[in-house]
Amino acid sequence: MARFATFALGLVLVYVCATNLAARAADEKIDVTGTWEAEIEIAGNQGTPTFVLKQDGEKLTGKYKGQFGEKDIKGTVKGKEIEFSFEIQDDAKATYTGTIDKDTMKGKANYADQASGEWKAKKAAAK
Repeated sequence: MARFATFALGLVLVYVCATNLAARAADEKIDVTGTWEAEIEIAGNQGTPTFVLKQDGEKLTGKYKGQFGEKDIKGTVKGKEIEFSFEIQDDAKATYTGTIDKDTMKGKANYADQASGEWKAKKAAAK
């Protein structure tokens, strides 16, 4: 009987731990919807574009505002990984890939296979 009680207590502890982990994962759900102020450096040139993003599940849409004017963004968010792109001119895209950590993101950018660099962004405070 003591073995059964120990086994049952073990099962309860496993259940509680699993439930807590699931709740914590739900609390850490990533949503990048909002305005992001970015810094990018490509081939010694620096820029400060703004991304206005809207996330719907894994689908990402929005606007780029910067040196190339205002462009539509399309991309994905999968876990803490983000990838999005926008057209900089006919048949030429800028692609950003990176990781998300709460209200910051960072990664690599590739401009039409002609130039690449590093970027980082911080979510702007809601107004």
